[in-house]
Amino acid sequence: MSLLLVIGAITDIRERRLANWLSLALLLFGLAHGFALGGLSALGWHGAHAAIALLVGMALFAVGVIGGGDAKFYAGAAAYFPISAGLDLLLWVALSGGAAVIAWFGLRRVLRREKPSPESLQAKFPYGVAIAAGAMLVGWQVVGNA
Repeated sequence: MSLLLVIGAITDIRERRLANWLSLALLLFGLAHGFALGGLSALGWHGAHAAIALLVGMALFAVGVIGGGDAKFYAGAAAYFPISAGLDLLLWVALSGGAAVIAWFGLRRVLRREKPSPESLQAKFPYGVAIAAGAMLVGWQVVGNA
């Protein structure tokens, strides 16, 4: 999971894009992880979490709050966790996003770069970084508490 999330974060920083294959790989490995943990019952809870995350993400994409790649990437990451961990994942992604946005603006100020034009890729915050960080924090918490 961590390797796929890091790949996503790096490509989102470089290209402001999250590839579909990456989200699909997260989804498939996440569902396999759920099945390995608890059979069909766990697979169902992991799948439900991913499905709900995708539906909410697509609704947010439809109104322009997040990108479509971010929605799919989050849903893929959600597949690693049962639905009972949904609020934890959401919280840690949001906290990671807040910290990353503060760092992003601070770094731009320190480097004294001009504000990029709204059409520029550099004007868009790579939220895949926050998704990756939040999912890894939740994943490492689960491993650390086992």
